[in-house]
Amino acid sequence: MLPLEGITVLEFSQFMAGPSAGLKLADLGARVIKIERPEVGESGRQIAIKNLFIGQDSLVFHTINRNKESYAANLKDPVDLAKVKKLIEQADVMTHNFRPGVMEKIGLDYPSVSELNSRIVYGVVTGYGEEGLWAKKPGQDLLIQSLSGLTYLTGNRENPPTPMGIAASDMFTGGHLVQGILAALYQRDHTGQGSMVSVSLLESTLDMQFEALTTYLNNGRELPIRARKGNAHLFLGAPYGIYETKDDHIAIAMKPLTELASAMSLTLPEKFSTQDSWFDHKDEVMALLQQCFLEKSTEEWLGLLEDGGIWCAPIYDYEKLLNHSGYQVLGMDQKVSTSGGSTLRTTRCPIRIDGQKLYSAKSAPLAGENTEAINEEFELSTDV
Repeated sequence: MLPLEGITVLEFSQFMAGPSAGLKLADLGARVIKIERPEVGESGRQIAIKNLFIGQDSLVFHTINRNKESYAANLKDPVDLAKVKKLIEQADVMTHNFRPGVMEKIGLDYPSVSELNSRIVYGVVTGYGEEGLWAKKPGQDLLIQSLSGLTYLTGNRENPPTPMGIAASDMFTGGHLVQGILAALYQRDHTGQGSMVSVSLLESTLDMQFEALTTYLNNGRELPIRARKGNAHLFLGAPYGIYETKDDHIAIAMKPLTELASAMSLTLPEKFSTQDSWFDHKDEVMALLQQCFLEKSTEEWLGLLEDGGIWCAPIYDYEKLLNHSGYQVLGMDQKVSTSGGSTLRTTRCPIRIDGQKLYSAKSAPLAGENTEAINEEFELSTDV
């Protein structure tokens, strides 16, 4: 039995952050029902990565919405809205990511919903919070990364502002929403009362940067400066970073510079003898190390450095990673069957319960695929 079996989640959320939270809840055993527009479904069905589709829906939609059901309802139609409200009365959780004011107009804001079901946990995702000048701006991952300062942490000093190559803000926000919902469900078990959980893309992206922001706030508000080459962390001194080797690259993590130099048979200049110098002269130290790393292949360096207790790793692309036994032993990928008969491969839930890996072969539903069955099961009569 999975931890969240018996929990019913109504997902009004679209695109990435909210649905990624629903995916994790579903993988942990919750029953997640997407509330979607009739026929066309949610807008995320048409948001494609690399223009890849399976049937009428994008590949990325299938990956984020697997293991869910779909209930079609026009929330502007009184009959459909009445059915949805009756469904809400029987649910444990509902989530949405509409802009501030939208749910209030149709009577599905938290005060209204809590009158229907006082035990419900009501999860809200916004872009920038519900107040202030930015509250109604589009909450989109790249825009959030750009506003939040995150793009000045990635890349080298001479690079322009560089966003992360994934929808990091969306994914972190979805994770925070799950954390809040689980905490609220735990609280409900003690109080019998539901609550409202709110997260925003901006706040979650700021939380991702708590190391850098805390350093900035407590260090004279000096702006962070990226390393000239091999940047990996703005506030860690050399040797932390990525270096080019004779045939590829190598990553060096947190170990004293003196230990690395000894393992490399490298004599350090006297001015690099103190730990403060490893940060104050980070670019010079890394340039010196870079010269030395070019003398041997990555494989040769890994042999020398790992034997010397140095934390290091090769730089893998997806092809190298997925063909390595270190990845394969994890069993991270799974096959998923779609309602249309297609098969796709995707990743599993990264959480294990009592050592059990959590797989689910059920793909994302077609828009409205489960409407009739849900109407019957939850007794959502058509004569409301």
